[in-house]
Amino acid sequence: MTRTPKISLIKGDGIGIDVAEAALAVTTAALKHSGAVAPNIQEIKAGAGYYAETGMDIEPDGEERAGEADAIFLGAIGLPAIRHKDGTEISPHLRLRDRYQLYAGIRPVKAYPNAPQRLADPRAEGIDMIILRESTEGLFYTAAVHNRAEIVPNVEVRDIMRISRATTEKLHEFAFQLAEKRKERGKSGRLTCVDKANVFTSQAFFRQIFDEVKAAHPTVETSYNYVDAMALDLVRKPWEFDVMVMENMFGDILSDLCGGLVGGMGMAACGEIGDTIGLFQPAHGSAPDIMGQDKANPLAAILSGGLMLDYIGEKAGAGGYENAGALIDKAVDLGFERNALRPMEFGGDMGTKAVTQTVIELLEEVS
Repeated sequence: MTRTPKISLIKGDGIGIDVAEAALAVTTAALKHSGAVAPNIQEIKAGAGYYAETGMDIEPDGEERAGEADAIFLGAIGLPAIRHKDGTEISPHLRLRDRYQLYAGIRPVKAYPNAPQRLADPRAEGIDMIILRESTEGLFYTAAVHNRAEIVPNVEVRDIMRISRATTEKLHEFAFQLAEKRKERGKSGRLTCVDKANVFTSQAFFRQIFDEVKAAHPTVETSYNYVDAMALDLVRKPWEFDVMVMENMFGDILSDLCGGLVGGMGMAACGEIGDTIGLFQPAHGSAPDIMGQDKANPLAAILSGGLMLDYIGEKAGAGGYENAGALIDKAVDLGFERNALRPMEFGGDMGTKAVTQTVIELLEEVS
């Protein structure tokens, strides 16, 4: 690759600033160990704090400039005390999803040794799966930031669950390809369609398109689960699942449930992929009550940074980027195996800076 990759950085609010800086430090170190060129990083101001100062939730031309990069990295956005007049949260990142059609929301869920295990069954130690959440339509299609709800003031509000063929075909194709890649890497590669096809016509359509795409991927083992049964199974037997594909709201809820299975939202990495760009962020909130206190668990952001490097390497052919992403995963794995990563979120003695520095030191060993 002849050009230098470009990343749009939105630190956002609360601990988003702390963990974004941690992720930046780790990705920089991983790229150095891989002999990769450092990316150009443009910072864009956005979030509730920026809204309180300026009346805008993202700086002028920020949405356009964000999309000019190879990837967007987001810390976290939102402050409970700062909202729009209608009571909804400041959410410019939802517009970014919509504008750049980031339809494939990847939520990895992995159990690490010496991290809290919420399930007593020893098989829970092997949890390693992915929730693939459609991120542009479903019930979020009429999220407040899009102003698409049907509103009769003080009488009735109707939110729409939108399932389109164009988006859902791309989502399911992404899901089958992801399952194939997982199988190549030694995982089961089993793909589960999670829906509510027995009740909603839109969800029956979602399953219909899944079956149509399935015909082109005969080697992928598939199964089906209604979303309520899926919630039950994720507590009863999560180790039986590998990749699960679902509508936006279902994915929003079940990904948080899964985060709880493996310790907490401080481990919840996230990538949102479209046809031209990807956005990467920890899936947790901004937790302003601990902002700047060196208490936040930066690992979700660090792992999201690894996902971003892997994406840039594959998308843009950036030399060394995929390897750098793999190094971050290996460093985190090794850190937990040695009990060298003990974030305060899990009752440990390590703050944001100590966890970040330990991962950087472990990169030296795994590279």
